[in-house]
Amino acid sequence: MHAQIVLFDGFDPLDVIAPYEVLYAGGTASDGAVTVELVSAEGPREVISGTGGLTLRATGAVDLERADLLLLPGASGRVGEPGEVPDEEAGPGEPERDELSAVLLARTLTTGLPALLGRAMDDPGITVATVCGGSLVLAMAGLLEGRHATTHHLGLDLLDATGAHMVRARVVDDGDLITGAGVTSGLDLGLYLLEREVGPRIAHAVEELFAHERRGTVWRAQGPAPAVL
Repeated sequence: MHAQIVLFDGFDPLDVIAPYEVLYAGGTASDGAVTVELVSAEGPREVISGTGGLTLRATGAVDLERADLLLLPGASGRVGEPGEVPDEEAGPGEPERDELSAVLLARTLTTGLPALLGRAMDDPGITVATVCGGSLVLAMAGLLEGRHATTHHLGLDLLDATGAHMVRARVVDDGDLITGAGVTSGLDLGLYLLEREVGPRIAHAVEELFAHERRGTVWRAQGPAPAVL
């Protein structure tokens, strides 16, 4: 499995680093069965996160011919007050400090990323995964209607409003779409991907190495619907 984690201006570093390290360790534990790289829609470049100007380098471009897994992080910014109007946006390549997360996420819709994500969602050979607000990017691009998904708890109402079937769960498996909730869920999502794609022994070895026990039950649309509790 070759995984490409997509960077965009304003991304949340933990959404990226947590699954990157899990998948990289899984590749080591599986003798190379998993590979992972950081990419962007524009190709190799330095990409500025939304956390204190921290920068990561995308070493390549999104390549749907090579990717088996495309993983999209959320954004790192302020939540903002109810009804707060965003300030005038910065110019290209000039991200402002303390921007709203919603602004950073919405800005991705003006790039080439939504078209690439749409092609990935239509390709049965590619699994699309998201952490935190990454699912909101898909939702705002009109790509999640009728799909089961989750996101950060503060974005669940927005996710529901786009026509997605919002699920309050740590990780949601909807076949070729796997979504994680808040930022630290990237660890759990990465471990679940290893279990699903490579096997539980590899996932357990990485879980033990990182001294992290996954939280919650991975939600799937299987089994009987529960009665009201």
